[in-house]
Amino acid sequence: MTSDSAPLPPSLVPLITDEQAPPRVQAVFDDIRRTRGTDYVNHIWRALANDPAQLEMTWAQVKQVMAPGALDPLVKELLYVAISAVNNCSYCVHTHTHAARAKGMTDAMHGELLQVIALASQTNRLAVALQVPVDERYRGPATA
Repeated sequence: MTSDSAPLPPSLVPLITDEQAPPRVQAVFDDIRRTRGTDYVNHIWRALANDPAQLEMTWAQVKQVMAPGALDPLVKELLYVAISAVNNCSYCVHTHTHAARAKGMTDAMHGELLQVIALASQTNRLAVALQVPVDERYRGPATA
């Protein structure tokens, strides 16, 4: 049996189906579909649907933060992958790697991203373990 066919651990909460969704939840599911141009609603949203207020708040925040802005949407996805890897969130690593690929991440970019994650994780731990003081020149606002 390969890891691809291993059973998934059960969710701690039910994954709310469209048939089970009250109108408040269905409205968010419909907005997810409309915003993303898909008929699919990810499991994270179906789990969050157990608390409609949390679902609405989280979806609104995702739409705001992950929208195009000063940072390109691909850059935002790459950051999300990096932070998810450091936080050991397998679900988010998978979903945001998929999203990053859909936004143009190449295999080479993914390889470099993993190298940066590994390097930053290592040097962060070293700096913490050694309690290295921050250089005075880096304590103020950055200048060009």
